[in-house]
Amino acid sequence: MTEQVRIDIDGGVLTVTLDRPKANAIDVATSRALHAAFDRLRRDDSLRVAVLTGAGERFFSAGWDLKGAVEGEAIDADHGPTGFAGLTEFFDLDKPVIAAVNGLAVGGGFELALAADLIVASEHAEFALPEVNLGMVADSGGVLRLPKRLPPAIASELLLTGRRMTSPEASRWGLVNRVVPAGDLMAEATELAQQICAAAPLATAAVKEITRRTGVLDVESGYRLLRSGDLPNYQAMLTSADAEEGPRAFTEKRPPRWTGS
Repeated sequence: MTEQVRIDIDGGVLTVTLDRPKANAIDVATSRALHAAFDRLRRDDSLRVAVLTGAGERFFSAGWDLKGAVEGEAIDADHGPTGFAGLTEFFDLDKPVIAAVNGLAVGGGFELALAADLIVASEHAEFALPEVNLGMVADSGGVLRLPKRLPPAIASELLLTGRRMTSPEASRWGLVNRVVPAGDLMAEATELAQQICAAAPLATAAVKEITRRTGVLDVESGYRLLRSGDLPNYQAMLTSADAEEGPRAFTEKRPPRWTGS
């Protein structure tokens, strides 16, 4: 990878660390490096889940590199095929991503965390979308994802004022899954990743596919989609060897041996 984006692999867990001092801000080159990391997650069958974090304890990410923008790098520059930070428009990624938010997640940094499936945050982490105070809109997923993750009035308050939300408040509203001391952040996120790795690969892919496709549907329409045959991961899971292995392992009182087929 690059000095700005480091990856580590432990079993099926891909850890992606954004390391661009001072604020882990993201320019075009860093955005493309992040895309390469998540594309590797998608293509490598041995990888099951990613943990995304920032280096240091002050910033998860300050979002788009405004200094670069002032110096001429277009804010709407080509970030690669999956949008800003290589993840915000990665709609067909059927492997889970956990954001381990180690500090401030501001602007695009918050949008990057919102693009993850799960969020584990340190006790001192904070979240904000200050774009309105810069004459802009949080359009890399913020205005679209936040109202789906928070009560509408709270999401509107954050989007319209740019105020910061602490990790305890985010936990109260259900935005983050866990809040832990800074020293426990990566261990907690990795433990969560390992729990996902213990599940059947096709089943986790089917969960992501179904939740993505049915998120805007009512329950009846969602059932129709499930029965339509138009969910490839779900269909593959239904007829898989893993779907037979799970009940067999349970009845034989042993750990399942997943093959992903």
